[in-house]
Amino acid sequence: MSAHHSTKAYVVAVDMGYGHERAAYALRHLAANGEIVIANNYKGIPKLDQLLWNQSRRFYELVSRLQPVPVVGKAIFKALADNNQRIAPFYPRRDLSEPSTQLKQVMYGLEKRGLLRDLIERLRAKPLPLVCTFFLPAFAAELHDYPGEIYVVVCDADIARVWAPRDPKHSRIKYFAPNGRVVERLKLYGVREENIFLTGFPMPKELVGGEKAEIIKTDLLARICNLDPKRIFWSRYSKTLRAALGGSCLLTRTHPLTLTFSVGGAGAQKRIAVEALRAVRTLVRRGKMRVVLVAGTKKAAANYFQESVREMGLNGELGRGVHILYTKTRREYFPAFTKLLRETDILWTKPSELSFYTGLGIPIIMAPPIGSQEDFNRIWIFNVGGGTDQLDPSHMEEWLMDWVNSGALARMAWNGFIEAPTHGAFRIEQIITGRPYKLETLPLIV
Repeated sequence: MSAHHSTKAYVVAVDMGYGHERAAYALRHLAANGEIVIANNYKGIPKLDQLLWNQSRRFYELVSRLQPVPVVGKAIFKALADNNQRIAPFYPRRDLSEPSTQLKQVMYGLEKRGLLRDLIERLRAKPLPLVCTFFLPAFAAELHDYPGEIYVVVCDADIARVWAPRDPKHSRIKYFAPNGRVVERLKLYGVREENIFLTGFPMPKELVGGEKAEIIKTDLLARICNLDPKRIFWSRYSKTLRAALGGSCLLTRTHPLTLTFSVGGAGAQKRIAVEALRAVRTLVRRGKMRVVLVAGTKKAAANYFQESVREMGLNGELGRGVHILYTKTRREYFPAFTKLLRETDILWTKPSELSFYTGLGIPIIMAPPIGSQEDFNRIWIFNVGGGTDQLDPSHMEEWLMDWVNSGALARMAWNGFIEAPTHGAFRIEQIITGRPYKLETLPLIV
């Protein structure tokens, strides 16, 4: 974990689910030696640390997989996981700085069991700004007097008390907030205003372009062509769209209407993806639609998708109308998924950190949320107008094509681009390095 003098920061994530690592991937250009530090999985990690992390990961993935099971699954998830992480109602505004039970538990692990002490000692050898996409490494750094600046990148549209330190008024940890609600929430938790920066969620620069979002605009123009085949949305807003996107809707499509289904790190919702594919298999065979099933690094999910495709008689469409995105490593997954998004017209996912990707001009169809933070992500997507809830997957051919033919999904794509932040990675880089960017000031929307 040594660093050259030219490096800017240690970017620290955890590989539990994809969300925290996804944020770190977008900041990899700031990382020492170009390497993201995985706090729960690095060379030389103490055996006790590895044990504690593995126990936590297995527990959460187990209850996440159980959650879709009718009645029993949701009850277990709520009792074992969700109640402990539930986000309190925001209104009325009040002092919420009292440490939660969950916060006391994680601090016990840091103070009494020494979790993450080894990592902080390694990084201390050549201190750089510490940019953490999960709160625990930041808490450990402050606990062990790490000499560099400490930052936390928040990965959801609202957060539980555990994200703020035990004594927030005297803490030196600084926060990069993805939206105005997180800014205001951190204040309720007692974090000092000067320690909160409204940046937006960081997304890979190769999906954004530069300060003027050239890549987003190019991709959005092509996407609207696919999402508005009858030109209903375009005809109503053509002047605005031409001025913003720098062109008119293309007469020829660059790719078939493409729906990407991302099932999440724990693979809890892969059955929904298969049911949806079954509903549109006729469109796929006719070349009217392309469906991408994202298994990530989950071999079991990839096998499940392959077997389901075979049972539907769609084997001949693999690599054409049906794609399965599976990689052996996370290092391969994130660039592959990022490349995929440039030709994705509709993203179907639970309202995870991917909710913020509506800022790229991608409409989000939301699978049922898992956990309190995803309930709030769902509300945020509705507030910006960038997506909507899924309907019955078994009838998707009907309702999805109604949304396409009416221009509804094109409108969601446009709303997401206009209302959701796009330059989080740029703003974070600006704060860390001092490099100036000409970017708009984000409104404090809560």
